[in-house]
Amino acid sequence: MRKSRGFTLIEILVVVSILAILGALIVPKIMDRPNEARIVAAKQDVSAIMSALKLYKLDNGRMPTTEQGLKALVEKPTTDPVPMNWKSGGYLEKAPKDPWGQDYVYLNPGAHGEVDVLSYGPEGQAGADKPENLIGSWQQ
Repeated sequence: MRKSRGFTLIEILVVVSILAILGALIVPKIMDRPNEARIVAAKQDVSAIMSALKLYKLDNGRMPTTEQGLKALVEKPTTDPVPMNWKSGGYLEKAPKDPWGQDYVYLNPGAHGEVDVLSYGPEGQAGADKPENLIGSWQQ
């Protein structure tokens, strides 16, 4: 009786081929996950910024102007209209950046609501002409 001492070349090639096929199917799905995670993070950031803006309005009777921007949530604005009841410590710890390293855009008045907070998404400013790339407060 002959004992098997290892795998044949054909057996190894079959296993390698199966692994290559599985890799070709699975790797693209896994590689797309980081971008999906960044989109979810941006949506959560926009939601948190909108909550801070609502607190700002509750304290001061109005939203910051576009000129004052989101910086008004971190430090007291010095340009008119200067808020009278701005809370020391601010409404956010620091001026937020989107997951792609860009500043969030703040518009008052907004095109979609009283104010708009948005990120241009993974394409940055270059994707501004494509509405499907925008991640904004009106999508919440």
